[in-house]
Amino acid sequence: MRRAGPPPAGPPREPAAFTLDDFSSADPAMDRCLALARLAARTDLPILIVGESGTGKTLLARAIHNSSKRVGGAFVAFNAAALSDTLLDSQLFGHEKGAFTGAERTVRGKFELAHNGTLFIDEIADMSQAAQAKVLRAIEYGEFEKLGSEALQRADVRVISATHWPLDRFVAADRFRKDLFYRIAGITLAVPPLRERPQDLRALIASEIELACRKEAKRVTGLAREAAERLLSYSWPGNLRELSRVIHTAVALSPGEIIPPDVILLTPVVGLAPETAAAGDLRLEAAEQRHIARVLAQMGGNKRRAARALGISRSTLDRKLGP
Repeated sequence: MRRAGPPPAGPPREPAAFTLDDFSSADPAMDRCLALARLAARTDLPILIVGESGTGKTLLARAIHNSSKRVGGAFVAFNAAALSDTLLDSQLFGHEKGAFTGAERTVRGKFELAHNGTLFIDEIADMSQAAQAKVLRAIEYGEFEKLGSEALQRADVRVISATHWPLDRFVAADRFRKDLFYRIAGITLAVPPLRERPQDLRALIASEIELACRKEAKRVTGLAREAAERLLSYSWPGNLRELSRVIHTAVALSPGEIIPPDVILLTPVVGLAPETAAAGDLRLEAAEQRHIARVLAQMGGNKRRAARALGISRSTLDRKLGP
């Protein structure tokens, strides 16, 4: 997603400082996404970003904030996955001292911290119905109450939400509030997975090598042919997150200025055979294992989310993965 080419003049910028001007794409779907993002940045409308795990939704949300009139305010990121309602309430809206056991001081919530800025709510589909109702009120009216307080507080916040789940299907199945869906989806940006963006892969690899060289204080000028072929032929189930990890590891381990193939560590999911090794096995059990491997990789190795996507319990998933 990041633009390849020479870095801007002056000290190199980190991804947190990127604006939408730092993004370009040769992929038509990604280019349309970026064009719509640039239009959205000029407005104060709520934005919903959808896409697989690791596709760069947080990075895109931050770039939209940095390209908007709210750039002088805070960009506050919040991940709603795997939180109880009480903890989510405390994180989003804050709490007063003594509001619950362990609340030893007053804490400001994410909505308050994002006043005059942008609040990015990642994995919004993981919220319970009760939590969704409170978020709807805060977005719709700009007001909320801290846990342990009856005083209304107000915050002027631009909300950007993200999910890797099919939110429209969740709405149809009554798993996500229809009124909240229409409130957060003022503009919807669909980020395509990396496997559907082969035109961008060379530029993304070059960009990640540049970032890794800065972090490791190393000089790398290129890739050995076999190393490049491995990177370009891989399907990248973990998307940009996996690409970044693989390239940063390769740069750190590279013994010289040319990255050799033996430091390109495309490790298969632990406990499952890679699909290429099992392609000839047509047994139902083997097909199930390959599907679990794909889903687990898509979820970035997160077993809880993979189990939910597969419609099974975490314990069942552990049993199927084996020792």
